[in-house]
Amino acid sequence: MQKIILYYKFTPISDPTMTMHWQRELCTRLNLKGRILISEHGINGTLGGDIENLREYKREMNRSVIFKDITYKWSDGGVEDFPKLKVKVKPEIVAFDAPNEINVTEKGIVNGGKHLKPHQVNKLVEERSDEVIFYDGRNAYEAKIGRFKNTIVPDVTTSRDFKKDIEEGEISKYKDRPIISYCTGGIRCEILSAMMLNRGYKEVYQIDGGIVKYGEKFGDDGLWEGKLFVFDDRMKMGFSDKSKDIAECENCGKKTSNMVNSTNVRRKLHVVCEECSTIVSAVDL
Repeated sequence: MQKIILYYKFTPISDPTMTMHWQRELCTRLNLKGRILISEHGINGTLGGDIENLREYKREMNRSVIFKDITYKWSDGGVEDFPKLKVKVKPEIVAFDAPNEINVTEKGIVNGGKHLKPHQVNKLVEERSDEVIFYDGRNAYEAKIGRFKNTIVPDVTTSRDFKKDIEEGEISKYKDRPIISYCTGGIRCEILSAMMLNRGYKEVYQIDGGIVKYGEKFGDDGLWEGKLFVFDDRMKMGFSDKSKDIAECENCGKKTSNMVNSTNVRRKLHVVCEECSTIVSAVDL
């Protein structure tokens, strides 16, 4: 049986290059593919492979002093969803272009947003519904096919764009309101929530485990609607057989969650239903 795991941990890494070589050797030996990013601030990985090999990977990580308490998120898929294995050392494990804005200890990021478990998200909204604002910590195209209800979706195409958005965008009007930031697995909001607090936001939360953990808890019976965009060949996943298509095909207007990569120089993702994807050239998008 094949599976995919998603994980991250913010912790000081004294020798990122040595960690990179270890991870590359370990994943190659276990026939795992995917992407792992390493910096002096921590590690961020998405891997696909045989479930027993992934369990062995987890056991090996647990033998490491700094990686032993990582939480792994499991989903359907496998090694075939990734073209190859990429293990790289980067200045940041999420490219916000703000490496000096976060302070990391063995316990994680210092002074980030307060973590909320999925049920605590619902409770906060129930108690303070008129005040609470959701803020999507992903790229704008990810939010097209799925997002929390009543959310602010920033017009960003990369994580680097968030610095300007939290300073000048729509969300900057609500610095005194309770804001729940969210992203796929939680890693981007670890940094984003800290950046927001650094800029005078008063009450910033983040969903513990991100959309993935919220969806595992509530499926499509909570505050989430649509599909979750994922960065592998699947491109999307639903949390139940009740998940809705909330985006509209750019060609015919039909509700869909199907996304197509344009092959022109812009290389943008577009929402195009399966029927139209067979007649619309990706070059024309």
